[in-house]
Amino acid sequence: MADLWHTFVALLTDNLANTAWIIVVGSLTNVACALLGCYLVLRRMSMLGDALSHAVLPGLVIAFLIGGKFSIGPLLVGALAAGLLSTFLIQALQHRGGVSADASMGVVFTSFFALGVLLVSRNLSGVHFDTACVYEGELDQVVIDTVAVGAWEIPRQAITLAPVLLLNLGVILLFWKELKITTFDPALATTMGISATAMHYLLMTLVSLTTVASFEAVGSILVVAMLITPAATAHLLCDRLSRMMMVAAGLAVACAVIGYGLSKTFNTNTAGMMAVVAGGLYGLTVFLSPRHGILSTIGRNLRTSLRILREDLLAMLFRLEEMAVDRSLGSGEAIHAVGGGLLARLGLFTLMRQGQIESQTTGLRLTERGREKARHLVRSHRLWEAYLVEHLGLPQDHVHNPAERMEHFIGPRLQSDIAEKLIETDTDPHGRKIPDEGKGRMKDEG
Repeated sequence: MADLWHTFVALLTDNLANTAWIIVVGSLTNVACALLGCYLVLRRMSMLGDALSHAVLPGLVIAFLIGGKFSIGPLLVGALAAGLLSTFLIQALQHRGGVSADASMGVVFTSFFALGVLLVSRNLSGVHFDTACVYEGELDQVVIDTVAVGAWEIPRQAITLAPVLLLNLGVILLFWKELKITTFDPALATTMGISATAMHYLLMTLVSLTTVASFEAVGSILVVAMLITPAATAHLLCDRLSRMMMVAAGLAVACAVIGYGLSKTFNTNTAGMMAVVAGGLYGLTVFLSPRHGILSTIGRNLRTSLRILREDLLAMLFRLEEMAVDRSLGSGEAIHAVGGGLLARLGLFTLMRQGQIESQTTGLRLTERGREKARHLVRSHRLWEAYLVEHLGLPQDHVHNPAERMEHFIGPRLQSDIAEKLIETDTDPHGRKIPDEGKGRMKDEG
């Protein structure tokens, strides 16, 4: 592992000028795509980036046939025209033809892409049109095609992509409110006088422009990974659009740096490795995201289950005390009563460690602290039973199970609200006494 790391660092620092320019071009491409990708992900239009990246191919070929050379100006115009036409057709099929969104995208982009392939095979057989560049990108070759700017030799791709990134950033800042509202609530935007359709076509124009500008760097297929994956990763980490965009941009730069180093280490395509790194970061985030990750979700579910088991143990011992049962439960009986298993044993152990339950020679007993917590739970249970019978008209024999589930999620404030709405707050529908509020508001012990 140490040798691999040293190789990785050596490849990054070898011929530093070329390395820096490749990473800069990759970063410009990735960030330009990631900023727009945040809107695509939030609008649930992730596949539209894939559709546009394929649908612009016939526009590229037609522009190349008309211009006769690989010039970025005509190619941008052709790609934009094809992208906007495909967007219009997708919208028309969806809203006027009654076709679902995913089906309309599938029909349009496959048709456009097939048309582009036919145009390439039929008309460009004797012409130099680098299809590998269009599909896979030539990120490693950007340092060869340079433009002199003063004393600097700057890659042409950097000169192409930097204005595209600035344009994307400028449009986002200028139409921040409009894009945000139409992304989250297009109906509200329409009532406020903001055209959701205009914002949609503006966004699609930027996506088409960014897609074609990225062809030489990452290709028409791999650009989809940069449009969606950093934004999707940031979406798992953030709940605010502004923060999501900053995180997506940071991840996009990280993909460029790490992807370049790994591509040289394993002698693979640089753009492809950037996409792999982006997918790897997304996979890690799916597991490790502090709020939406799989591990954090499992942890929250386990903590909730453990809390409910602890509370069930407390409530059970409270009811036994209330009934003045002569004999107490032993540890094994108590664990079995709440379902048994490792989680029940852990729940009993933590209650004893927290000083809410103590073990005596006669069995388990509630401490004063545990009794206060248990009183709160039983009060919640019986208040909810009374509310269900009095206000919802449920039969008495149908209220125990829902009250048993709800008692774990009723706080002191909701307890007071329920009590205020009840005519009789001394007993539950079964005639059992509803405990008073106790010494104070209870807090979950975690």
